[in-house]
Amino acid sequence: MENDTRLEGFEVIHAYTRAQAIEDGVLVDVSDLAREAGFRFPVAVTQGVWAVLNPTKELEAAGQDMAGRAWDMLTILRYGIRSASRTDEVRFAPLFMREPGQKAEPVEMRAKCGPGDDAEPVITVMLKGED
Repeated sequence: MENDTRLEGFEVIHAYTRAQAIEDGVLVDVSDLAREAGFRFPVAVTQGVWAVLNPTKELEAAGQDMAGRAWDMLTILRYGIRSASRTDEVRFAPLFMREPGQKAEPVEMRAKCGPGDDAEPVITVMLKGED
């Protein structure tokens, strides 16, 4: 294939890398837990997803913890990936208890697989409506 010249003559003014987003806390790297759950690519979640994964003190007292909630999300995501018709984006809705004693409710999320800072495949999990 010939050199792509569509961006020829354009100057990059600003670039915000995935590493910078993780360093700034815009994204939270959950790759270690994701590897344990069977993921081969690095996985990061948005602050919105991170807030869902981190239980309140009341939920902690009811037996909820961040690792368990993250594991649940990653497990549902893996099932979603296996049954997805698209290869770069998966929509899924893991169940999370929002208040102690209440029934768990679905939280709509999507995971996008795309190029990382060095063009390696990475997965980013976000809430519905986040981009």
